[in-house]
Amino acid sequence: MSYRKTAEAVAKLTPIQYKVTQESATERPFTGEYNDNKEPGIYVDIVSGEPLFASADKFESGCGWPSFTKPIVEANVNELRDVTHGMIRTEVRSAHGDSHLGHVFPDGPRDKGGLRYCINSASLRFIPRDEMEREGYGAYLNQVEEV
Repeated sequence: MSYRKTAEAVAKLTPIQYKVTQESATERPFTGEYNDNKEPGIYVDIVSGEPLFASADKFESGCGWPSFTKPIVEANVNELRDVTHGMIRTEVRSAHGDSHLGHVFPDGPRDKGGLRYCINSASLRFIPRDEMEREGYGAYLNQVEEV
């Protein structure tokens, strides 16, 4: 499958999806669609469709944004130094769509590598386990927990 950013995909974004993915904004905590989502499936880039995170790696961090211990495909997530807002952080962007996703912090679960990928719901599209095969993501079913 080919994942890329297209003008059509960007044109379909809601205002908050556009602000987050294209202008590196952050949605307000506890307002994102997927913060409390506990369904099995995968999270893909809202713009390019590239697989980013699996439900099996999602955890409750209490920070107000969906949190994951690792990307589903390392190569699809770029990490960049971010010095905005008077802080030094590591920004996370999708490799193919170049969407701003959020940030990664070193305060995740120790037994799972210690990282917390703090991701804006607005940058993601969730694909439930039952629809993954139909949508072309069957190769990732082994990374999603059984129902």
